[in-house]
Amino acid sequence: MTRVAVAGLGAVGRVLVTRLTQGVPGIELTAVSARDLVRAQETLRQLGADVPVRDIAELEPLADLVVECAPAHLLPAIAEPFLREGKEVVVLSAGALLEYTHLVDLAEAHGGRISVPTGALVGLDAVAAAAEGSITSLHLTTRKPPAGLVGAPGIEESGIDLEGLSEPLLVFSGTAREVARGFPANLNVAVALSLAGPGPDRTEVEVWADPGVTKNTHTIVMKSDVADLTMTIENVPSENPRTGLITALSVISMLRKRNASVRVGS
Repeated sequence: MTRVAVAGLGAVGRVLVTRLTQGVPGIELTAVSARDLVRAQETLRQLGADVPVRDIAELEPLADLVVECAPAHLLPAIAEPFLREGKEVVVLSAGALLEYTHLVDLAEAHGGRISVPTGALVGLDAVAAAAEGSITSLHLTTRKPPAGLVGAPGIEESGIDLEGLSEPLLVFSGTAREVARGFPANLNVAVALSLAGPGPDRTEVEVWADPGVTKNTHTIVMKSDVADLTMTIENVPSENPRTGLITALSVISMLRKRNASVRVGS
């Protein structure tokens, strides 16, 4: 059995706890951490999960693997203890990896592993395969309902008013590295795509606030020497409009593959 801790009990964390409590072969949920430990205990009771609630610093001895689904600035506190012990960290705040680059060095030094699940984005397998050859260009266009972008630093710093939008508005155009700074809780998909492909400085991103969409919509266009690719995914938002329901299920799929006799996808 692989002992799993969940760090963060927001929209994604609650789905993970529910699914892991229902059972995934070879996986055991052994600990949960959240900002408000008392509230987290009540949430776990409601979810029917009988596991200990611990501070982030106390998770590592209780698990072989931790799933990070917390605010991005907490990633080092969650990941460092596990990586020092040669364990695995599943990272949902992929954009934070560009800021906390020492985590990669820590993993390499101690035999740990950082895993970024497919999450809300289709096509990472194909992009990663193409990157074994030569990717000429990689472009991501994201369209979200305005509510899914409210509060992002890139919106507040630009002074863009998202209230009452009647037509699509381009709110960002630049690289994956730049979008991670301006939209740390909204565009982790862009960084995940860039890490699968040619890197954060060669992956171009557009972000649109679109009152005409009800789903978080991502379109990838790639040109390479082995394949040209165009794909779109429309994700149903979770109770947190910044995050799609598919994100948590992507983590469950990743965990299920660990002990599966047949594994589909690289």
